[in-house]
Amino acid sequence: MKTPSQEKRLRRMVGAAIHRYGMIRDGDRMLVAVSGGKDSMTALWILQERLRRIPIRYELIPVYLEMGYAPATTEQMEAYFRAAGYAEYRVESLDYAVQAHSEINRENPCFLCSWLRRKRLFATAVSMNCNKLVLGHNQDDMIETLFLNIFYGSTISTLQPVQPLFGGKITIVRPLTLVPEEAVRRFAEHAALPLLKNSCPSAKNSKRTEIRNMLAVLYKSNRKIRGNIFHAIHNVNLDYLPGNPGSDPVHSE
Repeated sequence: MKTPSQEKRLRRMVGAAIHRYGMIRDGDRMLVAVSGGKDSMTALWILQERLRRIPIRYELIPVYLEMGYAPATTEQMEAYFRAAGYAEYRVESLDYAVQAHSEINRENPCFLCSWLRRKRLFATAVSMNCNKLVLGHNQDDMIETLFLNIFYGSTISTLQPVQPLFGGKITIVRPLTLVPEEAVRRFAEHAALPLLKNSCPSAKNSKRTEIRNMLAVLYKSNRKIRGNIFHAIHNVNLDYLPGNPGSDPVHSE
């Protein structure tokens, strides 16, 4: 049976990222943070599918945190994990989104919600004895984060494909690092993954959405721009950046 082109392309890009950045080792026990969106569901699917074709073994433990706006989705995700044959998984209902959008935090709900979720994922990884935390960020997420940090954080930085934390006890890995968002979307549609609707009230009004819309205009003007930005992240010339003000003062004559 011929493998569909979407699946072949996804396999190739994920495999390249895993090998390029040394993401996965034999015996890894990996918590996969599943939101129900196309990215995390695709990451879970491809990592499970790879086990049939590679010589190393690793464990996948999907974890779904319902953030407070769609409690019924916990049953949907639990049913999916069971049907997919996962021996271990975790599904939790939380109120983080409600807290983040409360009267005391109107200014930046996305930051608090994300921070609380990440903190819970770390704690869950420790409790389930996982040494890796898989996040579903794709190539476009990395590019958007670069501009978010420049515009709103005053720093030139972005997401890392592999990020050891807590002295190496937990390492974040992002297998979709080399995969454009459009490729993820096409694959998720082809594979008919059971995606959940994003119930967050800030989803369409976030700073990330503003950046995404700005970049979309640029991409339409020149199809090379996305790739150029992504390659630039890996090709930083520190000799042509000024560095921290005052760290190496230049004295005038």
